[in-house]
Amino acid sequence: MNDTAASRLRQAVRRIEAATCERAATGYGPEEADDVAGTFATDGALGFDPFPFLRALHEAGSRAVVIGQVAGIMHGSTELTGDLDLLWDGTPGQARALREALTATGCTAPPDLSRPQVAYRVTGADGDLCTPALPWGGMDTEPCLARAVAAHDPEGFTIRYADVDDLILMRRSLGRPKDHRRANELEALRR
Repeated sequence: MNDTAASRLRQAVRRIEAATCERAATGYGPEEADDVAGTFATDGALGFDPFPFLRALHEAGSRAVVIGQVAGIMHGSTELTGDLDLLWDGTPGQARALREALTATGCTAPPDLSRPQVAYRVTGADGDLCTPALPWGGMDTEPCLARAVAAHDPEGFTIRYADVDDLILMRRSLGRPKDHRRANELEALRR
């Protein structure tokens, strides 16, 4: 199990806090992020701390996998973010675990988990919960769940996140400018 990935994410959260401590809220949330700058340029970056939710996922027995830029950071990306996106299998048992984690971290109106993609908001983070039923530019994301890697956080919980090859393929499949830029960065880090 990898301790470095969780440490990278903790360092990034500190960098996000330092970079946004004097930034005024704009009213733009992560759902309004543009395809170039990403969610770091939105209010999602203000107070961003995914660790309480990641711990709650672990404690609830969720097998959700961190995707998006948080997974990129865990692989060594230096770009910051303002949201936490997850891939999960869509099964009733995992829906119960997700609802438990959401409720434990301040989500007062849990999203409809029967849909392939739903937005959520908890204390410290928001983002999208995606299942393999979500069209992903032709990519089958279901195998990504089994290939996920695990990071051990020093505070005693495990974070599951997308394998670097899967994350690069996800980025290429989505094809937005920020995705190509971030895929290129991850490919360079692999060398």
